[in-house]
Amino acid sequence: MSTPGFNTTAIHAGQEPDPLTGAVIPPIYQTSTFVQDGINVLRAGHEYSRGSNPTRDGFQTQLAALEGGAAGFAFASGLAAEDALLRGVLRPGDHIVLGGDGYGGTNRLVNHLLGPWGVTNTAVDITDLGAVAAAVQPGRTAVLWLETPSNPLLSIADVAGWARVAHAADALLIVDNTFASPYLQRPLALGADVVVHSTTKYIGGHSDVLGGAVVVRDGQFRGRALAETVGYQQFAGGAVAGPQDSYLAARGLKTLGLRMERHGANALRVARWAQEQPGVEQVLYPGLEDHPGHALAAQQMDGFGGIVSLRLGSEAAARAFAESTRLFGLSVSLGGVESLVCYCSEMTHASVRGTELAVPTDLVRLSVGVEDVDDLIEDLGQALDCSREAGRAAARQSAAAPAGHETVTAGV
Repeated sequence: MSTPGFNTTAIHAGQEPDPLTGAVIPPIYQTSTFVQDGINVLRAGHEYSRGSNPTRDGFQTQLAALEGGAAGFAFASGLAAEDALLRGVLRPGDHIVLGGDGYGGTNRLVNHLLGPWGVTNTAVDITDLGAVAAAVQPGRTAVLWLETPSNPLLSIADVAGWARVAHAADALLIVDNTFASPYLQRPLALGADVVVHSTTKYIGGHSDVLGGAVVVRDGQFRGRALAETVGYQQFAGGAVAGPQDSYLAARGLKTLGLRMERHGANALRVARWAQEQPGVEQVLYPGLEDHPGHALAAQQMDGFGGIVSLRLGSEAAARAFAESTRLFGLSVSLGGVESLVCYCSEMTHASVRGTELAVPTDLVRLSVGVEDVDDLIEDLGQALDCSREAGRAAARQSAAAPAGHETVTAGV
């Protein structure tokens, strides 16, 4: 048959019916070890579930097919995937060019775990290719790390441009594709060498699984195949995804296309509505025509995703908004079918507070779910009422404060 489409691949790649019983859904191999037919005579190559497990193998095949990669590797969390990848390809003394607007956990991993190991990094504006190239340290830069759309400012970077800079320096380009998912963006086709995911988010899609993944293209780095490097790190480091988590992530992938269509449609409605609301100073969503990355996103993505960030003018207003929603649950995660709101400055990005990478204190991030969008907008409207009142109260308090005294906001 001709090359199957995304949704067909999502449902069938690595998910063949059980050959023994004909079960449409492959069984969950909830086992730690496998009986051998003789010493080191393995059935289907399986010895111990840290090394391989049919349920995890099926999910890895499924995800690699959707990303257009040579091989996929599933881990216990997104950060476990990032850690295994970076420890596999880096050496003490190496340097990373790190996208400055990205997940706080990645920043914490690079600075606080890899830093003492002798790995340095330079944070850059992901939209400025000149700055990216200038940050490269010849002979030392081994990795360029990019997240696009970025978290939580939703900046858009030119993946192909980053790839040219990376490859000119004999470095790897690693792209965190969590926000877009393979349904909306395939960085390997744009020149990236490696893609990482928190499969907890859109791939799992139901807020019931913790996981991460690495997908590599068919290539080498430092004289060794990328797939071999990451596969050995997965086996030797051991932070693998268990069979139940692999099953849940594989199940989520099968409906990823359907869900991303609804996430994106709802997010665009929410973003357009928010643009018209008093008290919303800025709406950050690449699907809006006035977003600085809109044209680039339209070129390299197949949609704009389900994340919308709002700037509400003051910390007090943002806090009040985040704590006043009813359908939008206050949470650090995203990408589930249910809508969530996050006050990133103190939740997901607390590790960069007080630094040049700090998230604005008036920003809230919305993970727009697949509920009826009119219900979501009604909820956001009542939360904005609370936000505006909190903003006015903070302004009155500030105006009434004696000269030379600072006003302290509760909870800071």
